Amino acid sequence: MRALRILLIVVVVLGGLFVAADRLAVNFAEGEAADRLRSTENLATTPDVSINGFPFLTQVAGGTLDDVRVGISDYRAAAGDGEDIRIDDLRADMKGVEFSSDFGSATAASATGTAHIAYDELLKTARSEPTQIAPGVTAEVVGLSDGGNGRIAVEVEATVLGTKLPRPVSVLSTVTVKGDTVRVSAEALPKFGGVEIGESQIRAITDFEQRIDELPGGIRLDKVEAAGTGVEITVKGSNVRLAG
Repeated sequence: MRALRILLIVVVVLGGLFVAADRLAVNFAEGEAADRLRSTENLATTPDVSINGFPFLTQVAGGTLDDVRVGISDYRAAAGDGEDIRIDDLRADMKGVEFSSDFGSATAASATGTAHIAYDELLKTARSEPTQIAPGVTAEVVGLSDGGNGRIAVEVEATVLGTKLPRPVSVLSTVTVKGDTVRVSAEALPKFGGVEIGESQIRAITDFEQRIDELPGGIRLDKVEAAGTGVEITVKGSNVRLAG
């Protein structure tokens, strides 16, 4: 009986040591992965990296991590013409992450995630300077906001024959993704001071698009929806590079 008790104590102690060693190893690996990702993607700040699943050491021995979650608070994505666009709170869940023996490279079999683009950031791509859309009529986009039911409210300010209209016209618009581009398109065309204006001239103001590419590791845009302070996007990808 005494021998059994001693054996149980030894098993518990060894189990505790293994768990402690496993947690130390995973904490070290998370820090190294975060540093590698920051360097690979040229990030301004170190991202959050969480390696899930237990035990970690047996995953390492197998050469594949089951689940790695990455968080980047502020990411600058390429937006075309040498410009960039700020993406906030980019969170990605990577599955089946295989890595090299020296940990110099790591690739996820699949990835899904979410991110946020603020309305003031998206507004930079709209026609936000006075533009003539008809003889004596100029208009410009002065604001974006949540229009409800997944739509964006585009605020258009117009001047007719030298007189600015008393308040901006709100245009409810759909927001969609096609390839690497976010598109905003008016559902119904507004009128400015009763002046008849052709559809193409009005849409030159109300409709706009924003290209977003070079996201981390090669993930791509999937869906987009208007929300309270900006648009919420979902991303996905396969064979996503985390390092190397």
